[in-house]
Amino acid sequence: MSFTSIVKNEVSKLETIESENITELSAIVRNIGVVNDTIQISTENAAVARRIYSLIKDSYYIQPVITVRRGYNFNKNYIYILTIKHKVSTILDDLSYQLKSDSNIPKEYIYGDENLIQSYLRGVFLSVGSINDPKKSRYHLEFLVDNMEYAKFVSTLLNTYELNSKVLKRDNKYMIYMKEAEKIGDFLRIMRANNALFYYEDIRIYRDHKNMTNRLNNCEQANVDKIIETATAQLHDIEIIEKNGTLELLDEKAKEVAIYRKKYPEVSLSELSEIISVETGKTITKSGLHHRMNKIRQLASKMR
Repeated sequence: MSFTSIVKNEVSKLETIESENITELSAIVRNIGVVNDTIQISTENAAVARRIYSLIKDSYYIQPVITVRRGYNFNKNYIYILTIKHKVSTILDDLSYQLKSDSNIPKEYIYGDENLIQSYLRGVFLSVGSINDPKKSRYHLEFLVDNMEYAKFVSTLLNTYELNSKVLKRDNKYMIYMKEAEKIGDFLRIMRANNALFYYEDIRIYRDHKNMTNRLNNCEQANVDKIIETATAQLHDIEIIEKNGTLELLDEKAKEVAIYRKKYPEVSLSELSEIISVETGKTITKSGLHHRMNKIRQLASKMR
């Protein structure tokens, strides 16, 4: 079962009040309903079909006719079709459904407060939403709708919660999407999909921790490589000076550093400064050590 189905199954079991039911139905009929003399609503998710059936039955005291058939193109999934034959005009009026409108954006009473906005977004997700499993792929949540003006309307509702959703044209449809892991988690919280949220956050935290560990390991490896590269160059400079018999041209402090670099070829400058300070009893800072190494490098450059 996909993560989208898991989330929809959980959301479909929520208990909601009548005003929220009307708002949720408004989003569902707007996105997956076919309206003429009847209202037909189609979905591949059995839990969503049961919820739609209950919303209609509880709100209008009628029982939609349910038809089940196989999907097109040898699709193994079943398609559940709910047909409403009674009170069609009343239902459409309640849901703020406009037959002659392309965008079919509902009137404000449908989404007039925070609870209703959440209900509307829940209906949009149940009908045209999908979310990637955080364990298997990149973070991605999307809604695919048929009208740009309506896509912007849904995006605006999402962004009342600062979810940073964006709209993109895809073929002949429009996609409202989010890619930020924390924002997708916030959306699950808004829909009250608590079990899915716990799973999602566990995976997100694990992935973030793993990525951070990898970055730290890469950074540490880069530092090690840099230390080795620097030490190798310093040893090469000292070797050139010794081959040319010009070690005596260095002052005593620089000469001492050359001896200790040869003695401890694998350590960083910070570690080398500590070693020299301990073994000689004379404190030398990393900056002072770097200054003496520069003298060695300059002499080696002249020898070259």
